[in-house]
Amino acid sequence: MTLRTIKSSIAFAAPFKLEGLEDEQPAGRYDVETDEEIIEGNGQTIYRRVATLLILRSHGLTRTVTVTPAELEAALARDTGG
Repeated sequence: MTLRTIKSSIAFAAPFKLEGLEDEQPAGRYDVETDEEIIEGNGQTIYRRVATLLILRSHGLTRTVTVTPAELEAALARDTGG
């Protein structure tokens, strides 16, 4: 299985909470990594998302948590009032 990783960042203006996290996270910029599996066939290359990771940094520690894209988008929408 061949994977590609897409790195991006998101920003929260206010503290936020995600379902899989125990604590509320502070406002700020967060790195996101999306792993996609490359599926080749019939002259086409298709990418299928297999994981979305949110990188949490606090007190000199780095932690990576798996999140669903829908949950992350919903948290961003709540943050912007949308």
